[in-house]
Formats: sequence, structure tokens, C-alpha cells
Amino acid sequence: MISKEKFEELQKRMEALGIQENDLIEKFILGSGKGGQKVNKTSSCVYIKHIPTGIEVKCQQDRSRELNRYIARRELCDRFESQINKVKTEKQHLVEKIRRQKRRRSRRSKEKMLTNKKHHGEKKNLRQSPQTFD
Repeated sequence: MISKEKFEELQKRMEALGIQENDLIEKFILGSGKGGQKVNKTSSCVYIKHIPTGIEVKCQQDRSRELNRYIARRELCDRFESQINKVKTEKQHLVEKIRRQKRRRSRRSKEKMLTNKKHHGEKKNLRQSPQTFD
């Protein structure tokens, strides 16, 4: 259950962003995924759409409908803020970081990396103890 203070804090945040309850379409959908019969029987999955901006949020993190409503509204506020302020959220930063890591290297950087590796290998070969021939 969500405390009254947290819910009021979320309401204030929504008011500050200009999100009104009558601008939201809220639907409760049958859950899916793991969780067994309880999840599949009850409509605890929450779908919220903000009509003016078209932002849609779907939340099924918990079995409780009330908690999912709270989390969905919080997510809506986060997306709304990032859209208005053009501020990238931590999630977006993480996605971009992974995309950069998976991107193929350019030909120039690949050549540079290989020359550095070759140079390092030559240095390691020079570290070997001198061999004696009998």
C-alpha cells in the first residue's frame, strides 16, 4: 500500500507539470507473464494515456492494482518531464551507453587498436629472460 504522503507528493508533482486527472485515460487490463493464475485472472495491469501529449504507460510491476496505478502515474510524470525539458533520464543514458558499446569500430580505430596490441606484444617478448645455447 502507498502512504498518503507519497500519493499527495505525486499529486503535487502532476499539478506542477500540468497533468490533470481528466486528461488521462485509464484502463485495467488482464495481466500476463509469470505469476500464475492470480496474475492471469485479475485485471491488475494498468494502462494510462495522457490525451494531449499521447504519452502511454503500461505498468504490471506488482499484483496490487493500487500500487501499479501509483507506479504508472510516476512513470508518466518522468516521461512528461523528459519530453518537456529534453532531459535524458538514467534509463535513456543506459540505453545509449549500451548502443555505443555494441557499435562497430571504425576502420581507423580498429587499425590503431591492432597496432597498439602488436606493440604491446613486442614489449612482452623483450621481457623474456635471455636464452642460452649449449
